Amino acid sequence: MNSPAWVYLLGLAGMGVYGLRILIQWYLSEKSQEVQSPGIYWVLSSLGAIILYLYGWFRKDFSIIFGESIGYYIYMWNIGIMGLYKKVPKILIVLQALFPVVILALIAKDIPSFVNTFLNNEYVPHGLILFGVLAQFVYEIRSVYQLVYSYRRKQSVLPLGHWILAVIGSSMIIIYGVIRHDWVLAIGQFSIVFSIRNLMICIASMRHQKVIINNSKYNED
Repeated sequence: MNSPAWVYLLGLAGMGVYGLRILIQWYLSEKSQEVQSPGIYWVLSSLGAIILYLYGWFRKDFSIIFGESIGYYIYMWNIGIMGLYKKVPKILIVLQALFPVVILALIAKDIPSFVNTFLNNEYVPHGLILFGVLAQFVYEIRSVYQLVYSYRRKQSVLPLGHWILAVIGSSMIIIYGVIRHDWVLAIGQFSIVFSIRNLMICIASMRHQKVIINNSKYNED
């Protein structure tokens, strides 16, 4: 399915915001040699999600809307637990929270039309739609894992499991994007490089902590 140039530019803008978030996060992690979870990462995640919601709508791609719906409020939770909403006008927070609801309301307004346009898309076979949804699910479930992990610790953390799911999900989305001829999706997953690097930093940090604990026990003995 071909779309106007401005739609692809919108998608590239969303992917650019997502790319910037992980570039900043990776730089801070590389600098400290420990995986960081900076506030700017979650602010840019939220902004990128809004843009990609719109991109998915204009591209008539259910998998994108589905994927963004999983992580949207988790981004808000991370922003909230970091205390970043304290200086933000409440009306902006309310509007941010209502955005997905508006999208869902538009879908619910005419279910038959949504099914015909998004799920019975003549340009996208049902099997490919299912694969796209699965790819987005695997990629976005990392946010659910991150939420559970962070909630238990009462702080925003980007754990090892988050990056494992990110790498697997990104790989699947790249395949989906190539088959769908959606180069915005495929190219946008360049962040897989930084996910792999974060994965390596995580493992190295865990090994370092293990060595410290073992040395501490040895000294005590």
